[in-house]
Order: sequence, then structure tokens, then C-alpha cells
Amino acid sequence: MTDFALRKTMILLEEIHHEGGPEAASPRLRGAILALVKNPFAGRYEPDLQPAMERLKPLGLMMTERLIAAMGGRGGIDSYGKGAIVGEGGEIEHGALWHVPGGYAMRARLGESRAIVPSAMKVGGMGARLDVPLGHINAAYVRSHFDAIEVGLHDGPRAGEILFALAMARGGRVHDRMGGLTVAEVKGEDGLR
Repeated sequence: MTDFALRKTMILLEEIHHEGGPEAASPRLRGAILALVKNPFAGRYEPDLQPAMERLKPLGLMMTERLIAAMGGRGGIDSYGKGAIVGEGGEIEHGALWHVPGGYAMRARLGESRAIVPSAMKVGGMGARLDVPLGHINAAYVRSHFDAIEVGLHDGPRAGEILFALAMARGGRVHDRMGGLTVAEVKGEDGLR
């Protein structure tokens, strides 16, 4: 991973007690971990980016483990998502490098997780923000878990950097009342239902 030299990380945690309605019996916990790394492909076109995904797997595992620890352990984490902001000199495809390492790491550490890991990426300058989508880890159709967490850093990504993000949550939206597949109805067979 040395060609993706790490400049800094940050962990964000929020407890949601209510959204204007009654207070939840237990608050919903959402968290994200961010890593600013050097973009070894900035300023040039690289025809074969796929080998770099393997080199990013250790970063994905480190970030996953740190976020799980910050959230008080694996128990009850049932939503996840990932994202990237590519700084100046980079291209959107450099953010796509995070698909395998970010998703692989969360699946490896969270255990059974059959649903696709929702993802968002963009090219943006220093201080850019990104809404990282969240979805249920075993069933993409669980509406109560459709959500996002906004992430960003005031001093990144700088030119020649990428901000990689992983996000997790414990529980669905506090005042979910949109129907659809419930957590109790999840079969977890195909990642959809």
C-alpha cells in the first residue's frame, strides 16, 4: 500500500435519539471512517487500474476494524456503505478502486453480509462533501435502512489525493414508517430479500 501513502484518518460517530418525533428506545448509531491517501495515478492516464485494488485491501481492513471498534463492536451493525472523493489531477475511476477493498473488508469483518455494499464517488476539491449511502447488509430491499451519512474533511482531498470512506450503522432510521420488507422478514438468501 506504500504507493497510497496515508496522510490522515478520521472517525465520525453520531447517535440519533429522535428526528422530531418520540425519542427512540435506544439511539441509532451511525459512523464513518475516512482516510486521505496519496493518489499514485494523479496527473496521468493508467490503462490498468485493477491491480491497485489488491494493494488497497490492507487499508480497507484497518479502516473496518477501527470503525467497528469505535462503534463498540460488531454486534448489531446491520448497515454499510462506502465512498470516495478524488482530488485534483485524478479521475472518477480512481475512486472506483475502492469497490473491492472497501466492500471486501467490511464483508470479511462483519460476517454474513449478502447485500451489495452501496457506493458513491466523485471528483472534488479540498473540503468537498460526499453522502455515503447506507443499506442493510443482508437484504437490499429493507427500506428502513435506506440512508446516508455525509462525510468530508476540511483539508482534503488535496491535489493528488483520494479520500476513501467506509460507513456503518446499527439499526434503521429512528422513525421509519415507509413499509416494505422488515428486518424480521429478511431471508438473506440473495442479497435482495
